[in-house]
Amino acid sequence: MSQEKQTYHVDLVSGDILAQKLDENPSFTIQANDDELAELKQCLDDHLKDDLEAFARSHVPYLLYHHDRANDKYDAAMKKLYRIIHRLGDEAARNHIEEIGILEDNKFEGDSEIQKFK
Repeated sequence: MSQEKQTYHVDLVSGDILAQKLDENPSFTIQANDDELAELKQCLDDHLKDDLEAFARSHVPYLLYHHDRANDKYDAAMKKLYRIIHRLGDEAARNHIEEIGILEDNKFEGDSEIQKFK
């Protein structure tokens, strides 16, 4: 496998990794070698599987989101995906991921209304 890094565009809407950027969907620009690309593709596949599992679970009305293993797996897969994109991404990708705060473990810390219930 080649260890030379190539430029790719990761489209999270479609789950595609493209050599050329599409204007239809926003995407993250990354630099990756073959091994890193394989890791990202596997993570996208895992994310899709976890997404479908969470979707199926969402049709069971008595299971609450915060007590649901399928949603926990989905959330963990999203964090892993964003961690990989942050590591491989260009400055714009890293800045966006840091701005949305998905890699921080600060669930519910910012909302004062939620703080009242802790």
